[in-house]
Amino acid sequence: MKVIGLSVDDLESHEAWGSDIRDATGQVVNFPMIADPDRAVAELYDMIHPNSSTTTTVRSVFVIDPTRRVRLTITYPASTGRNFAETLRTIDSLQLTDQYQVSTPVNWQNGDDVIVAPAVSDEEAKMLFPKGFRTIKPYLRTTPQPDI
Repeated sequence: MKVIGLSVDDLESHEAWGSDIRDATGQVVNFPMIADPDRAVAELYDMIHPNSSTTTTVRSVFVIDPTRRVRLTITYPASTGRNFAETLRTIDSLQLTDQYQVSTPVNWQNGDDVIVAPAVSDEEAKMLFPKGFRTIKPYLRTTPQPDI
């Protein structure tokens, strides 16, 4: 996974913003930032709120997979900070569910039990999930996270 930022500010503003973040938090911005002062990318991805300033973007998160397919979008109002832990959690879920025939339940965290895909028969599940599975309802079976 790689992180990249985009802002409608110019490059000089990004450099100053990075210094401000370091001064205020002690953290260094260690990912590339795209300067989009003409708003071409922001408008292409609907990141300019129609009832807001043309220089204030909504805070959008896009998870794009290696095949360049958008797998997840989360949009926050400009007044609300993003939750990077949630972004990482969703990426963990996407990578896990791409590799195994499972889905992740609400509030799932890496290491928690996962849900066996309903299309997987009990016979298949016995082979796919050697740690076993628990049947809660005929359509709802859980198993320990298979990659741990």
